[in-house]
Amino acid sequence: MNDKIKEKLAVLPDQPGCYLMKDKNNTIIYVGKSKVLKNRVRSYFTGAHDQKTQRLVQEIVQFEYIVTSSEIEALILEMNLIKKYDPKYNVLLKDDKTYPYLKITAEEHPRLIVTRKVKKDKGKYFGPYPNVIAARETKKLLDRLFPLRKCNKLPDRVCLYYHMNQCLGPCVYPVSQETNKEIVQSITSFLNGGHKEIKKDIKQKMYQASEGLDFERAKELRDQIQHIESVMEQQKMTLNDEVDRDIFGYAFDKGWMCVQVFFIRQGKLIERDVSVFPFFDEPQETFHSYIGRFYLHQNHPRPRQILVPVATDNKLIQELLEVDVHIPHRGRKKELVKLATKNAKIALEEKFSLIERDEERTIKAVEGLGEKLNIETPHRIEAFDNSNIQGTDPVSAMVVFIDGRPNKKEYRKYKIRDVSGPDDYETMREVVRRRYSKVLKDNLPLPDLIVIDGAKGQMSAAKDILENELGLDIPLCGLAKDDKHRTSELLYGEPPQIVSLDRQSQTFYLIQRIQDEVHRFAISFHRQLRGKSAFKSELDTIPGVGEKRRRILLRHFKSISEIKNASVEDIKKLGIPTPTAETILAQLNSNP
Repeated sequence: MNDKIKEKLAVLPDQPGCYLMKDKNNTIIYVGKSKVLKNRVRSYFTGAHDQKTQRLVQEIVQFEYIVTSSEIEALILEMNLIKKYDPKYNVLLKDDKTYPYLKITAEEHPRLIVTRKVKKDKGKYFGPYPNVIAARETKKLLDRLFPLRKCNKLPDRVCLYYHMNQCLGPCVYPVSQETNKEIVQSITSFLNGGHKEIKKDIKQKMYQASEGLDFERAKELRDQIQHIESVMEQQKMTLNDEVDRDIFGYAFDKGWMCVQVFFIRQGKLIERDVSVFPFFDEPQETFHSYIGRFYLHQNHPRPRQILVPVATDNKLIQELLEVDVHIPHRGRKKELVKLATKNAKIALEEKFSLIERDEERTIKAVEGLGEKLNIETPHRIEAFDNSNIQGTDPVSAMVVFIDGRPNKKEYRKYKIRDVSGPDDYETMREVVRRRYSKVLKDNLPLPDLIVIDGAKGQMSAAKDILENELGLDIPLCGLAKDDKHRTSELLYGEPPQIVSLDRQSQTFYLIQRIQDEVHRFAISFHRQLRGKSAFKSELDTIPGVGEKRRRILLRHFKSISEIKNASVEDIKKLGIPTPTAETILAQLNSNP
């Protein structure tokens, strides 16, 4: 703990607020909130912690805090700060998941569609559905039952849906607004829980058709009843009042938390949501933050009621979400909360082994690499590799690994501009110069370690550019391969020395993955360029001949030699102007 942190810890207020932890690059790596800032922030720098929290604390170089007037303000501010800065240790709920809805459009002849966007367009929205398959199955059922139009634009004749009695054919036949309104009201009633009445009505019509000896119609109606039962009644009733509810349960252990959410719609358990993530605050506070972000930042639709376990501050969440948040103490609702909590415990136990294994392969492997090279843990690693065939189409590629995982959004490809022939050293100099000149110019994050897929020569070339041209002091290592093109040695130091690694260790496997990935990326880019150059011809250099004319000429004459033997008139017949035809023949026949 440095002196700056000690001084700030001594003057922390005992009020609610948010704190922002920063690393050596002044980057915010964690945002938290607390009822009492003084106690929470000090707890990070005193006492024993698990490895995960130790990792966070080791990176903290300074922190800031913002005092709020209440805990609810602190909770809202925390969510906004996380959304703004996206700190790497605030890992929960980073993905923006949207649920599908069924929508009846507000057009003259309305349609029933599946959408993920809810707009203020006078359309009627129903849902959300647990997944797009459930939404499409319900739409398919409603398409069979109610003949709204299906096409985006009205065609000039009736389609198959009309002949299947699934559309009234407004493209050809007049359909009154009253008829459309009745269909929309029927669909609305169906989706608002009235499917039982509709099923009863269809059953009565089926009996009437059967008594009238119209067995084909009776069979169609029977099939409709079966479809309703299969789509709408897959779940047995869990609550009889048919109120839409979300039921939360959570479990935590060893610095990890699992939250389970049961979605109850119209009394049925339709789906659940499971999240497992590391946490660094008090479990209860983390759970409060989770629920807030679940609805406010992830855009999950809010139900009429939320059920939460005992020891949750339901008043705080209720004030935040403006929804009834209830802690049940008896009956079926309490059993459902217990069931969600039990599922959370089971899921946490099941995933622990996978989580620990993933940590072994990633962050612990990165820590092991830092220890082997005697440098700080290289959280951000950038690796380079060159690719060419006897100097043709030379390229280089860079991949980025953050905490042992590839970050493909930051991969970069480089066409080599200034090097002629197969010169790996100059190629490496060029690409390192280009990469880190841009990093310095655009103030991008610098890597903690640079990995060169090559031995001493490539390392020396890269180091010369970094230190002597750009003035950067970044640890750099090289990777050598054996005769079978497999990772053989890790080189580091000045002069480069072999760093011994246990070939069965996760650190060695990490190095292997980095080398394989950068090699794969460079080779694929080189093949891509080589594939393009394979389709080049002498026609490409002739003024007035583009892709279209090149294809016309080769399709007609079959080869360049046949074009050379053609006349200007032969080429003009293909729709090519006389000056261009003369230029083509002159340039082709001037080449040996």
